[in-house]
Amino acid sequence: MAEPLKNSFGADVPRTIGRMIAAVFPRFDQQGFVRSSLDGYDALELMPRAWKIAHQLRRFLPDDYEQAVEILLASLDQKPERTVAQGMGGFLFLPHVFFVAEYGLEHFELSMRAQYVLTQRFTAEFSIRRYLERHQAATLARLTEWSADASEDVRRLVSEGTRPRLPWAPRLRAFQADPRPVLALLERLKDDPSLYVRRSVANNLNDIGKDHPVLLVETATRWMENATEERRWIIRHALRSAVKRGESGALGLLGFGEAARVSVEKVHIAPQRPTIGSSVAIACEIANRASLAQRLLVDLRVHYVKANGAQRPKVFKLKQLQLAPRETAQVGKTLLLAQLTTRTHYPGQHAVDVLINGQAYRLGTFELTEH
Repeated sequence: MAEPLKNSFGADVPRTIGRMIAAVFPRFDQQGFVRSSLDGYDALELMPRAWKIAHQLRRFLPDDYEQAVEILLASLDQKPERTVAQGMGGFLFLPHVFFVAEYGLEHFELSMRAQYVLTQRFTAEFSIRRYLERHQAATLARLTEWSADASEDVRRLVSEGTRPRLPWAPRLRAFQADPRPVLALLERLKDDPSLYVRRSVANNLNDIGKDHPVLLVETATRWMENATEERRWIIRHALRSAVKRGESGALGLLGFGEAARVSVEKVHIAPQRPTIGSSVAIACEIANRASLAQRLLVDLRVHYVKANGAQRPKVFKLKQLQLAPRETAQVGKTLLLAQLTTRTHYPGQHAVDVLINGQAYRLGTFELTEH
């Protein structure tokens, strides 16, 4: 099983933060801060650990928010004595972001400056959402300004922080209901020179499409006009969930709207009774039964058994094919059945489909066992 993320956010995090603050604020009770932060720390997951540190920052820094934030910002320039949270880099500053989210809402200008600085060390996507909820108009105006900032980290905050369904964060319900303010920001970033920003734009548009599939296709269609290859990449990436759901508008925009005239042959699922922790190989041949060449988008859908016995489908990308008349092609994938932090496997019968231009063809099943 993969190493839990919280293990990369260990006791060295509050210790390092304490040293950095003490270097610029000698009256800081470094030992008390660390001791309080680590009380019950081991039992917490990553995000609760960061929140606990943020709450202890509030306790041990001056009561005055403005003074406390100035101390935190000054401490950012203190280099950690050793690598902290290896592999997770700027996560060291996640508690600082949570501090601004929790305690700075009544200090808009100072908190905006703090987030501007923090997002260039880590990301302020988790804190900016509180300001979008409390000060929507003012925050949107500031994000509009930042969409033209020289820093790609700041520009990415504009798109990532406004994602309606940002992972690890509460949803922005107002923008789920009406995403037009977000789309206005994405319009400004759709041709950003940074792939880091463009990927965030695509993920935001993908989020919007989960609640507004028609608006997603309308936006993607408009963006296709005179689109550079970089913008076309954004569109393809933004449509990925809609394609997996088999939505005709998204499939049509990508050139896979026509129902495929094919047959699915030589299905191979082995072993038929894999064990949890092993793998299963799935393959088949797709034959073009039309008299003309066909463009095909081929995905694999596995109906995973959940803890309650119900099934939940997950779609895996396979490949795009250009098949001449009567031509065949083999597609397949080996599924790892190890327990992951992102997926827990349960025993039971798992159904498998191949999706061709959004149409499902049942391949068969495999029986997952514990041993």
